[in-house]
Amino acid sequence: MAAVTSDPGPAPGALRWAVWLLRAEGVGLALLTLFLVYELFTATATDLLSALLVTLFAAGGAALLWVIGTALDRRRPAARAPAIVLQLMLLPIGYFMILGGLAWLGGPLIALGLLVVGLLISTGTNRALGFDTESA
Repeated sequence: MAAVTSDPGPAPGALRWAVWLLRAEGVGLALLTLFLVYELFTATATDLLSALLVTLFAAGGAALLWVIGTALDRRRPAARAPAIVLQLMLLPIGYFMILGGLAWLGGPLIALGLLVVGLLISTGTNRALGFDTESA
């Protein structure tokens, strides 16, 4: 007996945008990682271990964002919660950037985090990931 496969059809726009934004964040973090690697080799380090750990943290974050975006693109429901957590982490980061005088960067980071969370909890995304939004 052949396995039955069902094509879920095209992803809703909200899910496609969320995946695109998560992957764009991953690429942005990968570029930051490249800059940090450059700084590791060219800057005078006072604490090499801390510099290495920050670079590894950025690289891990870039990989995680890409993997979560790919999982959501494949409609894996378990990927939504980690994606939301990562986006909510942008709120305190943006807030402290604003307090530190980088409002031009902190404000858009907060808006980006809220936008992606909104896309991830939208009705179309819920249906595409198999979450029942209607009460029986």
